[in-house]
Amino acid sequence: MRKTMAVLAALALTTTACSQRAPEASGGRKEVVVACGAAEDWCQKMTAGFTAKTGIPADYVRLSSGEAVARFGASKDNPEFDVWHGGPADGYEAAKDQGLLQPYTSSATGKIPAGYRDPSGYWTGVYIGALGFCSNRDVLAKAGLEAPTSWNDLLAPGFAKQVAIAHPATSGTAYTALYTVVGIKGGEAAGLAYFQELGKSVLQYSKSGSAPGQMAGRGEVATGVVFSHDCVKYQEEGSTSLVVTYPKEGTGYEVGAVGILAHARNLDAAKAYVDYAASAAAQEIGPTVKSYQRPTSPDATPAPQAFDPIAVRLVEYDVAAAGKAKKGLIEKFEAGVATAPAN
Repeated sequence: MRKTMAVLAALALTTTACSQRAPEASGGRKEVVVACGAAEDWCQKMTAGFTAKTGIPADYVRLSSGEAVARFGASKDNPEFDVWHGGPADGYEAAKDQGLLQPYTSSATGKIPAGYRDPSGYWTGVYIGALGFCSNRDVLAKAGLEAPTSWNDLLAPGFAKQVAIAHPATSGTAYTALYTVVGIKGGEAAGLAYFQELGKSVLQYSKSGSAPGQMAGRGEVATGVVFSHDCVKYQEEGSTSLVVTYPKEGTGYEVGAVGILAHARNLDAAKAYVDYAASAAAQEIGPTVKSYQRPTSPDATPAPQAFDPIAVRLVEYDVAAAGKAKKGLIEKFEAGVATAPAN
């Protein structure tokens, strides 16, 4: 716990020191500043699309979920950001509980199905992604392994130091995996026991949730635990040895969200950004940069590369409960499984 808090505090202090937000110019239009949890190219295209549609300048900083919440807390009295966009909604639940977000609802957010948004309006779901195993066929073949189809497959001796996964203190992806396995195993004790055993297979706990897929693509490990759309993206970007499989017991999923910071400086622009992110047009931007999450807007068309919710067995994932459990569960992970990666 002390190590996790120290790492997150250092991240927050370092990043805050590097990019104090400039004072707003008097008069003219104000920019909206987005803490963006998606892929870099997706963040670029989303903010550019928002500016093209509204005329409001937009900037962003790419942050993992853990980094984002730490940074929001550190800059609470001098906010750097107006909007948080991307990353699993359980992180937004945790931020809501810390007073870091404010509610916002509109006719645009109301079009999103109720199961994909906070009833009080603190976050709105704008995409869905499923966890999967992202494996390198060449590495698997060399080690005499098959692509995993069960969480327990990762515990086999052949997978020793052949698995990469992010740390749940810094990564929303990894926390989704942790909470998913806790549910599948029947409770925190059994879930944490699984991750203690999995430690023998893990070569590295990364800071970023998508990094394990890149490690598998480079052949550094056989399998990375990532959201499956990240693996498909790496396949299409040239890592052609990658293959996606899903655990037969069921897999967790994220409701990727957007929300407004509690002390947003440019509230009107932040509201306009949320409305934009909820629109079908904005949610169809992802596939243009090989980001194949499923949209939440009923008017948006999923890309054929997106995971098939009929074919993939999804667990029941209670976003609100996951958010409330996050702090305590990460503390136990830190104490009993692994410390957070250094910055």
